[in-house]
Amino acid sequence: MKLPTYLKPNDKIAIVCTARKFSAEDAQPAIDLLKSWNLVPVLGNTIGLDNFQLGGSDEERAADFQTQLDDSEIKAIWIARGGYGSVRIIDKLNFDKFSQNPKWIVGFSDITVFHSHLNKLGVSTIHGIMPFTVPNTIETSIESLYKALFGVTLGYVIPSQTNNRIGKNQGELVGGNLSIIYSLLGSPSSINTDGKILYIEDLDEYLYHVDRMLQNLKRNGYFNNLKGLVVGGMTDMHDNSIPFGLDVVGIIKEVTSEFDFPVCFDFPAGHIKDNRALRLGQQVSFEVTENKVELKFL
Repeated sequence: MKLPTYLKPNDKIAIVCTARKFSAEDAQPAIDLLKSWNLVPVLGNTIGLDNFQLGGSDEERAADFQTQLDDSEIKAIWIARGGYGSVRIIDKLNFDKFSQNPKWIVGFSDITVFHSHLNKLGVSTIHGIMPFTVPNTIETSIESLYKALFGVTLGYVIPSQTNNRIGKNQGELVGGNLSIIYSLLGSPSSINTDGKILYIEDLDEYLYHVDRMLQNLKRNGYFNNLKGLVVGGMTDMHDNSIPFGLDVVGIIKEVTSEFDFPVCFDFPAGHIKDNRALRLGQQVSFEVTENKVELKFL
């Protein structure tokens, strides 16, 4: 797995839209943050474009992203926001030059399309806050993104809970948004979880659909040789008038009941204010005990 070069002062960071639209005014808090880190923000051509929900047409978003991928002066690409749209451009992109000299791609939610695709190409990425979420996040999220980008030692220790499954393993951290992972099954961007630690999170889903997605991951062998499951924010879940019968924790425990890998719930990452950065594609140590959960990047 290739690890992009960590950032240093005066590096240029591009902000672009691959999914929903985003204005230059909305980008200002993120611009201020990057400047406070002595980085140089560069707004892509898609910032300010308006194509219904999307930040420009598919061709415009693909062209902007391709420009930033190929520009050797750009050291990281911070995707403005999620929503939907990245899958519409993934097959329009050429990653040949990028793969030879990779840079950090940063984002979460819909950006899982890129996390998964680039993992298949052997390049590490960062699952973390985006310019859209900067005004509503908290300091731990911001600090963790700084550490992830600048190569500071990264690791998290949180209290354990009764629903966790105790165990300890090492492996490459992969994953992201559950709905996106599910949607990529069978495509060239579908990740391989064999011998790895899987991280999942999601937002605004019905419980039966969470079960359907996880059952399909199971049928596709995602859990067969998994070394651990990190469950982040499963936020704003819904039920039908006739209850499904299990909450998210119950669904995950049932689907994974025949396996013995460690599992933790409520990890601080995802569609929550405490959305800590994760370097996907990097080796991690994952330990779940009765008292604590520790995820350490090696």
